Amino acid sequence: MESNGRTVAELVVSRWGDHRPGLWCGERTLTHHEVAAGAAARAALLTDLLPPGAHIGVLLDNTPEYPLWLSAAALAGGAVAGINPTRRGAELARDILHTECGVVITERTHLPLLQGLELPGVRLLVTGTEEYDTLLAPYAGARPDASRATPRDPLLLYFTSGSTGAPKAAICSQGRLAAAGRSLAGQFGVRPDDVHYICMPMFHGNAVIADWAPALAAGAGVALRRRFSASGFLPDVRRYGATYFTYVGRAVQYLLATPERDDDRDNPLRMGFGTEAGAVDAAAFERRFGVRLVEGYGSSEGGAAVQWSPGTPAGAVGRAGPGLVVLDPETRAECPAAVFDEAGRLLNGDEAIGELVNQGPNPFEGYWRNPEAEGERRRDGWYWTGDLFCRDRDGYLYFAGRTDDRLRVDSENLAAAMIENILARYDGADAVAVYAVPDPVTGDQVMAALAGTFDPAAFTDFLTAQPDLGTKMAPRFVRVVERMPVTATNKIHRAQLRREGFRCADPVWWRPAGERGYRRLTEEDAAAYEKARDRRPPAEKLEGPLAPTRGPSEVRRQGLEPRTR
Repeated sequence: MESNGRTVAELVVSRWGDHRPGLWCGERTLTHHEVAAGAAARAALLTDLLPPGAHIGVLLDNTPEYPLWLSAAALAGGAVAGINPTRRGAELARDILHTECGVVITERTHLPLLQGLELPGVRLLVTGTEEYDTLLAPYAGARPDASRATPRDPLLLYFTSGSTGAPKAAICSQGRLAAAGRSLAGQFGVRPDDVHYICMPMFHGNAVIADWAPALAAGAGVALRRRFSASGFLPDVRRYGATYFTYVGRAVQYLLATPERDDDRDNPLRMGFGTEAGAVDAAAFERRFGVRLVEGYGSSEGGAAVQWSPGTPAGAVGRAGPGLVVLDPETRAECPAAVFDEAGRLLNGDEAIGELVNQGPNPFEGYWRNPEAEGERRRDGWYWTGDLFCRDRDGYLYFAGRTDDRLRVDSENLAAAMIENILARYDGADAVAVYAVPDPVTGDQVMAALAGTFDPAAFTDFLTAQPDLGTKMAPRFVRVVERMPVTATNKIHRAQLRREGFRCADPVWWRPAGERGYRRLTEEDAAAYEKARDRRPPAEKLEGPLAPTRGPSEVRRQGLEPRTR
């Protein structure tokens, strides 16, 4: 059943005549053949409907129409721009116009988002309507044909979420997506009788590249969840017989926060694949559900990837492949190997942590109409990821955070990822995020947002007991949230947390200078802190989260996830 197609179009065509169930969503089931036929009908419609050079915008939840239109675009040699439904107004219009969409496929629930927007030359097709069905009807007898597609044809224009500026539309060609699907299917032994559960949003690269594509390459089935639901996860997995799923951001923590049941391990899942679960949560997930989570690293743009393999140390992402190096962004020199003590604390973070760079060939295909952003990624003929790592003597890589997640406390440089992974051990923590707030004198102070239960005395004792917590790492402020703010792709919304600081609606605890324990932050405390901060010299006021984003040459480094033995 597995296909060796060089294009996604060839993979779609290979499912023609396959009458096994292949796509589930709620009460609806389609065979692989029906999916291929539906894609062929939509591709034929695109041939008559889409202006030359225009792209297909898809503003949908995870419904069967999403993979049908991805497959249709592949057959037609077109490109899909995944439109983020959390965008609003002018920003949403900008995304559609920037990617030059001639058609936007949407549904009734998202029509209010488009009302009043100036979208010249854009035609809306609303799925699930009589007009839509009538438009498709004449093309019902079309057969899938891959002859119009080439490996170099752009197929995906998927927006990457940056911390500053408008999102960038990364390009993914048919050849790259097909190759990624075959690679992951081979790496994880995906079989035709597997079922991939897609609960992450399909407008994001994770769901399409790491979940849909390997299923298509292996001839496996796909089960869709319209939107991620922690309470609906296990019932869906059992209902569809799902064996594989992908996750990003905080999804794993939300699943762990659901009430435990005696039958949690009674499920058909074989594995989950994703990013940012963290070693503590990954271990807890496997204990509770009996499912191994494989953490991987891959830049959204495809410029660098690190694969987990058996023998990878705890806390490491995987071994550096050919061309992957950790460089000092200032000197362009390779950073020394990381040295850990017996407690797993990094001893030489200031020199060992740098930016992960791919000096070898890489499949990065650029950003749509954004040469400036491409220039930031491609420097010196290399691909700069914008992510901080260190590498041990055996070549294993450890993620140390994004370049925007750095903090400078009392002239010491810290990485948020290290502190987060230590705080995640706290019994009351369901989710943790660490970020900077301006210090009253200079640099930053550490602030943590914690979802879960917080006891100030127990938290203080916990911090004291952590052997790998550096003297500058203990949070000065702790914001206790009922639910962590997240982006549409379930990643923690760090920009919002930094922007709000300790001036937020949630309770905030703080540890005043010179005191060991935490107490509630009062209005008087906040005002006094801000008054002292306002006395900083103008140059110093530009430090911390309110400052303009620093360039790569100003990245400083210290700390990362502890290595447990």
